[in-house]
Formats: sequence, structure tokens, C-alpha cells
Amino acid sequence: MKKYLLGTRGSQLSISQTNWVVSELKKNNPDCDYEIKTILTKGDTDARPLFTIDQKGIFEKEIDKAVANKEIDFAVHSLKDVPSILMDNLVLGCVPKREEVNDIFISKNNHTLETIPANSIIGTSSLRRAVQVKRKRPDLDVRPIRGNVESRIKKVQDGKFDGIVLAQAGINRIGIDVKHSKLSPVDFPPSPGQGALGIICRADDGGTISMLKTIEDPDSRIAVESERALSTFVESGCRFPVGAHAKVNGSGMNLVVVAYSIDGTKSIIVQQNGSRADPYGLGKSVAEELIQKGVNELALDWREKLEEWNK
Repeated sequence: MKKYLLGTRGSQLSISQTNWVVSELKKNNPDCDYEIKTILTKGDTDARPLFTIDQKGIFEKEIDKAVANKEIDFAVHSLKDVPSILMDNLVLGCVPKREEVNDIFISKNNHTLETIPANSIIGTSSLRRAVQVKRKRPDLDVRPIRGNVESRIKKVQDGKFDGIVLAQAGINRIGIDVKHSKLSPVDFPPSPGQGALGIICRADDGGTISMLKTIEDPDSRIAVESERALSTFVESGCRFPVGAHAKVNGSGMNLVVVAYSIDGTKSIIVQQNGSRADPYGLGKSVAEELIQKGVNELALDWREKLEEWNK
């Protein structure tokens, strides 16, 4: 029996989604065995708000190094945490079927984002979500929040925050039964790759790649490749809020991208259609239109005012 060693973070969400991957792999590869190794990352040990840490891949670099050094065979990540440019000799070996892409709102008294009282304290680890909340409800007090999904929910239950915004995919994967309201991807375009998993392996490990491909979802791969192509041309991620959502429809696909000013008063929206045969080309084309419409000026404004926002 072929045995594989795979790596992931030690959070409950990471373990839950990695167990799901193993379960799916076993269905398609019954002659294989899998062992999970948890690895501590910089993102797990640095308590600062995510958007103040000027480093890409803070939740995956140490794990991917272990793949590159042949300490483990492959790594399971939340795809939104994976940089668009990987280490040498590493590839995105598999994108399984994507979860829900939308964000959700959780509050102590079961308010929605529309009904929660003015001046309520809303927590998020994401600049994108912070701006989207302020655009919808400028009378709310949006503050940074850190911690895993469970600890963030507990901070609402304990009254430290009146509400939080986070991804539905995390709730679904852990299986937490908590009352929430869905936020529309139209008003809250998700982070590129949100809801998807990315499995990283060595480019020269053909056997592992073939094994991983047994749980690949082609539509999910195409959609996230289009969204992630943006990051190659436009600086985004934790430190600059860009929402992106691609949908695959038969032989075609649609990509909608929104970038925001720091005060939320301005936004640049680009929507294009393309071919499913060239998701990267569609992402590049959308990025070029964003640049033409002034997205780099918005990014510069963010970098200058980031520290002020954090305070």
C-alpha cells in the first residue's frame, strides 16, 4: 500500500478540510494510505492584524518548504492563502470542488447587517470585508479581529464584538451550527480563491500529481485560476482589498472584480466574459482594465493609510 504524508496547519478548520481531502482521496485511491502532519506557520504565531503583516504566504510558506524539501508529499491549504507565484519546483496539483464563496454575518442577538444598531462593533480580519461593511453601514465601528473561526464566534457570544463577518466555507467545513445571515457576493465580492482548497505538491512528483487529480474539479480549477491571475498583475490579498468572483458556464465564463478606496466611497468594477479554455487570459484582461481605470492609485492610497486605519 502506497503511503502519503501530507501537511497542514493545526487549526480546527485546517484539520477539518484536510480530513475531507483525505476522505475524498481514499474513495478514489483505496490502495493508498494517508498520514497528516501539522506544521506551525508564521500566521499562527504572529498576533498582529493580518493586513499589517507585509509578507505573502504567511499561512503556507513553512508547509510548502516541507513539500519542497521532501519532508512531506503534499500540502492542503485554503487557496486564498496561497500566493499566485509558488516556490520553485512546486505546483498547484489539485483544486477539489469549491465550497460556497459568500461571506456571512454573525451577531449576538441574531441581527443582520441591515438591522444591527448603529455604533455596533463589527470584527473582521479582512480589509476587503471592513470596507464592504462600511460601504453598506458607515455608522458601524469596524475593528480588526484575529483567531480561528471558533474563537471569533466566542468573542461575539462573550460580547467583545457585536458581530463578525467571515467566510461561509469555514463554517460549512467545520460543521459549526451557528445562526447567521448570508451576505450577497454582489455586495460582498469574495477574496480571490475564497471557498476553494489548494493542494500543493512537487512539480516532478508525477505519481502524487496523478493521485491528486482523481479529486480535481475542473470548473473550480478554472474559476480560481481566473481569479488568482489578478494577483500576478494587481497587488491584492490581505493588504489591498480586491473582491473577485468567477463563474463557469459551459464553454464560457464570467469574471467580476471590484477594488475599493480606503474610505469605501470609490470603487472600480470590471466585468468581462471569456472562454473556459483561457482563464488566465481572462484574469489578465480584467487586471489590465482595472489598471486603466486607476486601481494602482487606489492601492497607493491604501499603503499610505494602512497604519492609520489599524490604529
